[in-house]
Formats: sequence, C-alpha cells, structure tokens
Amino acid sequence: MPPVLLREPQAFRHVCDEARASGQRVGVVPTMGALHDGHLALVRDAKRRASFVVVTIFVNPTQFGPNEDLARYPRDLPGDLAKLTDADTVFAPEAGAMYPAGDETRVRVGALAEPLCGAFRPGHFEGVATVVTKIFGLTGPCVAVFGEKDYQQLAIIRRVVTDLFLPVEVVGYPIFREADGLAMSSRNAYLTPEERTRALALSRGLGEAARRFDVGERDARALREVILGQVRPAATSIDYVDVVHPDSLVPWRDGEKVGDHALAAIACRVGTTRLIDNRLLGNAV
Repeated sequence: MPPVLLREPQAFRHVCDEARASGQRVGVVPTMGALHDGHLALVRDAKRRASFVVVTIFVNPTQFGPNEDLARYPRDLPGDLAKLTDADTVFAPEAGAMYPAGDETRVRVGALAEPLCGAFRPGHFEGVATVVTKIFGLTGPCVAVFGEKDYQQLAIIRRVVTDLFLPVEVVGYPIFREADGLAMSSRNAYLTPEERTRALALSRGLGEAARRFDVGERDARALREVILGQVRPAATSIDYVDVVHPDSLVPWRDGEKVGDHALAAIACRVGTTRLIDNRLLGNAV
C-alpha cells in the first residue's frame, strides 16, 4: 500500500501528533528524494525502531550554493512514492511552504561546520541545520535515522538536537554500498559509465587506509597519501582528503600521530559530479 502523501506542514504535524496520541512511536527519515537502496535501508531501520514511519522529501534550497546543482538535482516523486512501501506517510512540501513569506530565521552551527565540506560549501550546513530543525519541529518527539555517508551532517544534527533540547533520538546508519564498494548517492546518477568506474577509487583508497591503520600506521600524512594514491589519478579535482577526530572533526596534520579513534574522509569531483565518502578507522565509534 503506498504511503499517504502530504504537502502542507500543518497537515504533516497533525498526522504525527495523531500517531503519538494513539500510542505509536514516530520515526522520521529526512531525504531530498531521488531515492535509492541506501535510503530504503534507512526507512527499514526506522520501521524497526518506530511503529509509524514518515519520510520527508524536500530539495532544500538553502543548503545549495549559487554555483551548485539545485536546479538539476534529480527529482522523481512518483518513483520515490512507489518505492516507499515501508513508510506510512510522505511529506513533500513546496519550498514556499517550508520558507514562508518573510522567512529570515536560520540555525547557525559552530566549529563542527568549519572543516571538511564546510570549508568548501559556505552556508551549506546552516541550510541543513535550519531545514532539519524545521522538520523536527513539525514531527515532534521521534526517532530520526540518517546515513553515515554524510558523516559531518550527522555530527552537526546531533549537536543541534543536544544544544536546542529537541525531543529527537538521532540514529546513524552505516554507509550502504554497491556490490563493488561505491557508496550509494543520488548524485551517482550524474556519472557516466567511465566516471563511475573511476569513482571506485574513493572506496579503494579508504579501504587501503583502514588496512594500514589496522596494522599500526598512525602517521597522518602517510594515511592521507595512501588514500590520495588511489584518488589522485581518478578525480577531476579534490576538495579534501583528511583524517580527522570522529567527534570534533578536527584534522590531524602532517607530523601528527592519529589516535585510536579516527575518520578518513574524502570529497572530490569525478567529471562534474561531487562525491563524498568516509570510513571509520580502527575502533572508532
């Protein structure tokens, strides 16, 4: 049975309130649509944690920069609805519903938004934090499931929930990969067959860094170079290859030794498509 489609924020708030009033726990999976198997894994996980599952589909304009892909970001609402057999409700508002006339409020995030993607996408995480806070405000008390591919986003959302005392349990779900290791992403649809083959360098580089880490390599530069050895020949351009603390996201620099908890993270372009990937190293949690 297809999920109920809602377009208006107050209608969405009402169904979430009704679900809780009937004794159900609400689970929410915020997305920008163009759903793939990784998104559907998040929905299944939400279904295990909650009896009433809602999926939001909203291509959020405030998290895109002026030269980014807002206009061409893939959109397929009918196809998405057909895939969401595990969801009870889908909330897919228009931009004007989420940002009403006169809108001027934003959720500013701090140090967690400065490294990694924050250094290359000014204002991106402010847009993410704002729209997710709006979604949580409409959903009310709930459990929210996010993919760990967007690791920095997940860390920021957890910080927002803690700092603003939001009644939300935030759950991270491991990166969902294709059989050959490519991290699933809606933007993979932009890749040509040749570019998709080149994109496998991201997961190969991260896997090699993890193997080196497991046998005792702790030099930050050496770990980055292992990854770059795979990524440089494949990428059209590289934003960053970093090894960072998994909580603070502060990078370890040349000459520093990586601790027992670490995250290796990449952002690069293959062709014109910006891809991100990451891997927790050692016993990082």
